[in-house]
Amino acid sequence: MIIFPAIDLKEGVCVRLMQGDPDRVTVYGNDPVAVAQRWEQEGAQWLHIVDLDGAFSSSPKNRRMIQSILKSVSIPVQVGGGIRHWDTAADYLNSGVKRVILGTAALRDPQLLESLSADFPHRVALGIDARNGRVAIEGWKETTATTVATLVKQFSQMPLAAIIHTDIHRDGMQSGVNLEATRELLESTHIPVIASGGVATLEDIKALLPLAPLGLEGVITGRAIYNGTLDLSEAIGFVGKNLLETRLPGKER
Repeated sequence: MIIFPAIDLKEGVCVRLMQGDPDRVTVYGNDPVAVAQRWEQEGAQWLHIVDLDGAFSSSPKNRRMIQSILKSVSIPVQVGGGIRHWDTAADYLNSGVKRVILGTAALRDPQLLESLSADFPHRVALGIDARNGRVAIEGWKETTATTVATLVKQFSQMPLAAIIHTDIHRDGMQSGVNLEATRELLESTHIPVIASGGVATLEDIKALLPLAPLGLEGVITGRAIYNGTLDLSEAIGFVGKNLLETRLPGKER
């Protein structure tokens, strides 16, 4: 189970929003490159980057900063926010981004997701941001009538890298992860799932760990590691140790 440190970019700096509200923003660093390097030094295996300006405006706004981050770290990076066209996604994937995330575009233009996943198999993730089981789009400003289950079923046969599921009500709130919704999603699909929203302490990582054998690829954490309620290196070490122990001879899975 991978722990993905989140780097949310707004006007070139590293921030976190509460429940996706751009008016409830906290700046955590004026140098996102330094932030990325810090998480890599603490043992991160991946980085999760979101172009918030891109998500709200429907086109990338922080590409130059993302490129600077890519050049500064050696670990793989996944990027979302404002990716609405094939050329945008392809440009990211051809310039060093390991995985792109499509949310709004997947709902608005399903053929785009189909085309991209065919051209870049297992390098495109479906981002599902949900309020009470309904999919939200356009930087979470619009909640649709589409359910999470419906969207997952629609794309179940595509060679996607992962489904990134965010509980909007919990995002940035450090209120604990939505275990029930995560388990339901895992049981409904063979595609690996990455959980997001609500991580506060190591206890949340411990609570998610039993879901790893069901296909939970990882969890995204942001405010908790910036505020210091979760120690990234400690969490990574805990996951590595406990998953190793489950695989040792004589240990039950």
